[in-house]
Amino acid sequence: MKPTAPRRSDAPRPNKSRKSRPGRHPSPPRPEPGDGPVLLHGVHAVEAALLNRERKILRLMMTENAENRLKDALTVRQLAAERVLPRDLDRRLGPDTVHQGVLAEAEPLEEPTLADLAAKGEEAGPLVLLDHVTDPHNVGAILRSCAVFGARGLVMTRRHSPPLDGTLAKSASGALEHVPVALVQNLARALAELKELGFVTLGLDDGAEHLIEEETFTARVALVLGAEGKGLRELTRTSCHRLVRIATQGPIASLNVSNAAAIALHLAAWRRRSS
Repeated sequence: MKPTAPRRSDAPRPNKSRKSRPGRHPSPPRPEPGDGPVLLHGVHAVEAALLNRERKILRLMMTENAENRLKDALTVRQLAAERVLPRDLDRRLGPDTVHQGVLAEAEPLEEPTLADLAAKGEEAGPLVLLDHVTDPHNVGAILRSCAVFGARGLVMTRRHSPPLDGTLAKSASGALEHVPVALVQNLARALAELKELGFVTLGLDDGAEHLIEEETFTARVALVLGAEGKGLRELTRTSCHRLVRIATQGPIASLNVSNAAAIALHLAAWRRRSS
């Protein structure tokens, strides 16, 4: 008697994981800083990079119009750009990227340590720390506010933060070349180190009892901001000296993280100027 075929429920099931599907490939891991060149696009981001002697430019690709707009910066660096068409950059960066006809391949900037940022003069503004803020537009806008209001620098975690190029650099409108950015493994440990360096650590939280307007900003201050929606993580909250909120009186009590950073940095700058 021939053996019967196994029932459907007894038959071995095919592996349906994504790795086994034909044509699917796992997403490449995000490179660590220093693993390769960063890509900078947009007129303001690339112009600032050209004018930053600390930024090593490896390759420049520009349309004729972009080259005309950036001719002064190119002259300062004595660099020549490869002439390309907009569609060449679309293929390289994606059709939805607003590159404004310019792309620069560059080396990452040297990362400062927390001690480097602490060593800045007492006239320097607050240090800004971001807790899992992953939107590059928000981080770019925060960098721009840091540059406008004279912040000491920006601190982010190596993971759960956007890469320091591309959309972030364009949103920062050149501020990436002016504001030092430190990348740390663990934010709670970074806060502990900052306390040892003499910083008062203030976490911005909508439900905080204290108002940021009550702060004098006469000492070294570190402002800690959390991600959209989630806010500060519990360990980050308990690692701050105290939690503060921005005084509001409208029907909506919360702000976009980049707007909150701008208001806090402006207040700190005003207090320093008035002291």
